[in-house]
Amino acid sequence: MEIYQLRAFVTVARIGQLTRAAEALHVTQPAVTGQIKALEEELGVSLFDRRPGRIALTRAGERLLPEAEKVLEAAGALMGRAREMQGEVSGSLVIGTLGDSDALRLGSLLGGLVAALPLLDIKTRSGDAETLREAVATSTLQAAFYIGPHIPRDVLGLPLQTISYRVVAPVSYRDRLLHAGWREIADMPWVGTPHASHAQTLLRDMFSRQGLLPNQVVESDDASAPFSLVRAGLGLALLREDMAVPAAEREELVIWPHTRVAALLSFIYPRTAEHDPAIVAALSVLRQVWGLPPSRPPA
Repeated sequence: MEIYQLRAFVTVARIGQLTRAAEALHVTQPAVTGQIKALEEELGVSLFDRRPGRIALTRAGERLLPEAEKVLEAAGALMGRAREMQGEVSGSLVIGTLGDSDALRLGSLLGGLVAALPLLDIKTRSGDAETLREAVATSTLQAAFYIGPHIPRDVLGLPLQTISYRVVAPVSYRDRLLHAGWREIADMPWVGTPHASHAQTLLRDMFSRQGLLPNQVVESDDASAPFSLVRAGLGLALLREDMAVPAAEREELVIWPHTRVAALLSFIYPRTAEHDPAIVAALSVLRQVWGLPPSRPPA
C-alpha cells in the first residue's frame, strides 16, 4: 500500500469524478484508475461503484475513507516533523487569495513569512473562493483565504474575521427600494459575479432562504465591478458593509435596510498539512497580524 494510492482514493472520493481528480493530482486518468485498482486488490474490497458517467463510493469505500484520511494526515505530520528536524524551512508555499489584498492584510502576512522563513519561496495565486477551497481540499494548493458561511468541513482553517454584506442599489432606486419586500428585491435587476465566487454564493444562499432567485442581468469577474456598476445605475449587488456605508453617506448608492448578510473570512489549509512548518508559521503570523490569541499546545 502506497501513500499515492491512498491520496488517489481520497481525492476521487472528495471530487466524485475521475477526470477532475486526475487534474488535481497532476497525473493521467488511467494512472488514477490504476492506483485505485491496485489499492482495491491489496485491500480485497471494491472502493467505488463504477457506472457510465458516474463513480460513487461503495459501503466499504465509505467506511474506509475516514481511515485513509487519517493515514494521510499522519503522513503529513511525519513529513512536517522531519522538516523541522532538518533546520531551516525551505521549499515553496503557494497561497490562494481572493479580492482585496488590503482587506486580507496580505502584505503583513507575506512580510512576516519572509522574515520568519527567509529560505521559503512564497507565491500567491488569485481565484474564486470555491475554486480555491477545492484546490486546498485536494492538496493541490497549500493554503488559501476563504470567505463563506463557515469553514468547510473538508479542510482545516483559522477564523480571521466576520464580514457583513449589504444589499445596495443605485440612488435612482431609493423610493421603491426602501419599501420593497423580498419578492420585489429579487425581481429588480442584479449585478452578479462568477458562480464559484464568495459573493455569488452568499447571494444565492440569501435568496434561497426566501425561496427566490435574483433577476441577474450582468455577471462580472472584476471584483470592483459590482460597486461601479451599481453607481452607474445598472442594478443591485451585495457589497461589503465597510464599503457600502461610506458610499451611502456620500449618496453614491442606497442600502436596503432589511437585511445584513454575515460571512466568515478564514485561512484554510489541507488536513494533511496541519503540522507542515510553513503552514504552522503562516498561522502564527496570521494570529499576530489579526490580533488573535496564540494557539494552544496539544494536550
